[in-house]
Amino acid sequence: MRTQVGIIGAGPAGLLLSHLLHLRGISSVVLEKRGRAYVERRVRAGVLEQGTVDTLVEAGVGARLLREGLPHRGIELRYGGQSHRIAFEKLVPGRTITVYGQQEVVKDLIAARLEAGGDVRFEIEDVAVHGPAAEPYLTFGGERLDCDVIAGCDGFHGVSRPSIPPSVLRLFEREYPFAWLGILARVAPSSEELIYARTKRGFALHSMRSPTVSRFYLQVPPDATVAEWPDERIWAELKARLETVPGFVLETGEIFDRGVTPMRAFVAEPMQYGRLYLAGDAAHIVPPTGAKGLNLAVADVRVLTEALDRFFSTGSADLLDAYSESCLKRVWRAQHFSWWMTTLLHTFDSDDDYGRRLQLSYLDYVTSSEAAATTLAENYVGLP
Repeated sequence: MRTQVGIIGAGPAGLLLSHLLHLRGISSVVLEKRGRAYVERRVRAGVLEQGTVDTLVEAGVGARLLREGLPHRGIELRYGGQSHRIAFEKLVPGRTITVYGQQEVVKDLIAARLEAGGDVRFEIEDVAVHGPAAEPYLTFGGERLDCDVIAGCDGFHGVSRPSIPPSVLRLFEREYPFAWLGILARVAPSSEELIYARTKRGFALHSMRSPTVSRFYLQVPPDATVAEWPDERIWAELKARLETVPGFVLETGEIFDRGVTPMRAFVAEPMQYGRLYLAGDAAHIVPPTGAKGLNLAVADVRVLTEALDRFFSTGSADLLDAYSESCLKRVWRAQHFSWWMTTLLHTFDSDDDYGRRLQLSYLDYVTSSEAAATTLAENYVGLP
């Protein structure tokens, strides 16, 4: 069996890459370890940058996103008993974020690929990468897939990155001394926009997925377990961290999904080896505070699509050769922004009074300086 691009992973990166290549007349096969139902239910990110929304709409897979997504023209920073709005419509006119769950993006992309006759294979075992430095091919379940290029879109724990010789890769990592407990609840959002709350008890985030489903996060110890957090404790802690301004009441409801997410940062350099190209979480992880994970994956795919289009239409590999360097500029900027948001809003056990006061002073600067607020807004909605 042969195709032009073998894609490992049917997450947003792999599916979007396959669809964009299809629109350019380039063939691909997508191999996914998990079943379709699992992939479509997997709850991950939910904040889409302006550039991500534009990409999906231009690719013809944005109809439901435009219909059901929740555009936001600002976010709220809450600390010290006060609320401070970062107004996108004023600071970055014409650019917003849209709340639309990653699993919904995946559903839309799978439907589009299957409708177009795309080759997306689920529940594929034993995928292995061969010969990426010269003549790449994939094997899986006793079959062989020859291809001109391999795209590793299979996440942090996938097989793509380990296929690159360790002597070639340089890895950058940081583990944060806390985790996020995330929940989905059947309750209407208590705010029209996202709330980032910094308190002495720790960080909390009020988000949403629809007009009837809310998403919340709590900063918890790194070794926290779901069993330690029954519904009553979750709601009590969310109220303690979010009901800190006059008149705000947090509505509660049935919790139907919960999980603990470690907070870490990771970058692999380079993002390519021979004819193997990494995209999304296979190459980089960011703490979710800056809402950059899915958006970075989409940015990688845009760059890779243009490079592959040039390669297959003209034979020139110049954009492919520059792929890693091009992507890493954005990746490291997103890493910095995510680190900045994380350190700005979370409490650290290692902080003394000086450190805590310094943190509050910088929050005051961000919320009182238009220049500082503009920098936050520009990074949050995503640079062109």
